[in-house]
Amino acid sequence: MQSRKKIILGLDTSGAPLLVALEQDGKIFARRRKGVKQERLLFPAVNSALEAAGAELKDIERIFIVRGPGRFTGIRISLTFASMLKYLNKTEVRGATLFEVLRRQVETSKKFAAWKKENPSGALAVILHAFREEYFLQVFDGQNAGPAWLSREELLQRLSGYSAPLMLAGSDKNGAPLAELAGPQYAYADEKDCFVRPATLTAMAKDDSLAQDALEPLYLKPARFELVTPK
Repeated sequence: MQSRKKIILGLDTSGAPLLVALEQDGKIFARRRKGVKQERLLFPAVNSALEAAGAELKDIERIFIVRGPGRFTGIRISLTFASMLKYLNKTEVRGATLFEVLRRQVETSKKFAAWKKENPSGALAVILHAFREEYFLQVFDGQNAGPAWLSREELLQRLSGYSAPLMLAGSDKNGAPLAELAGPQYAYADEKDCFVRPATLTAMAKDDSLAQDALEPLYLKPARFELVTPK
């Protein structure tokens, strides 16, 4: 009887481009698909990676998904797909936010280690373009500062309000560097650490600490759209 292939799958459907990362025996098969119709792109991309590995859906042992923030429909697609595999295949599910994915990439870099040595009180701020002149922000400073959805002005005010040094990671509109947005007064992560890498997704799929709340989406809402209860 042929032994079951051991496949790890990582998905980021929170925005464009969609990213599929499949690992088998240490080899990664990655697929990126441009466009905002992730509901049409996901299955062809997953099937393409599976075919390259000579595997099937039933072989997926673990799956990691990005829980948000991002496009509502895109986030729901990953959650639904992972839930299906969990129910049908007993696939183990791991999940984290896009903030946490970029945090892992940056905080394991030599550049961050050198900066942190010079700035022991410094913190990492992950910034993601949300919509028009609006941004997602989370500051990893041990004080649970974020996540939040802010206007450009609110974002810059929030950053300038920190007394401790900040290193910024993430990207502006169309993947532009954050330095064009925030200015030269901050340190910046390397560009390669500011975009999700396939190997990061498959590595985080192996992290058992990410099992809790793996299927809980992170939907952020602009403050001006939130309901305020009258006193």
